[in-house]
Amino acid sequence: MAVNAGRMTADFTGPLVVFVIGMRINHFHKIGKWWPVLSAMGPMLKELSANPDSGFLGTEYCLQGPRQVMLLQYWRDFDSLERYARSRDEKHWPAWVAFNRNVGNDGTVGIFHETYTVAGGAHETIYANMPPFGLGKFAGVVPATHSRSAARSRMRISTDAG
Repeated sequence: MAVNAGRMTADFTGPLVVFVIGMRINHFHKIGKWWPVLSAMGPMLKELSANPDSGFLGTEYCLQGPRQVMLLQYWRDFDSLERYARSRDEKHWPAWVAFNRNVGNDGTVGIFHETYTVAGGAHETIYANMPPFGLGKFAGVVPATHSRSAARSRMRISTDAG
């Protein structure tokens, strides 16, 4: 992947949802419990990426050691995320039902998610000498110069704010 030399910022000013989701393998030897959970995410991401109307902007994978995988996802809005999570006609719902049936509360696999809704102009990004990453990977990047050179400006925070 090519590196964008210099300081860049995501070319994105609207509202968004940041969704952090992941799993933790609590018992490596119970592969029949954790492998289906791990392998369910790929088809969901493929389904979302294939549908530009889904509201899904993209994801970054984060390996948190040998036991834990985390995905950092970007969504256009909370309604889109919730609609996908609750849809009986898409891949998330059957995966959620299978998790509850096969793992439930037995402790073999941990799952987690955190959801953050962010107002337009209330987020900022900086990428220095980086290949496309995060929000910039999905929205594109522009040079972080002039009015985009400081976090306060990228977030459109007034210097008069108290």
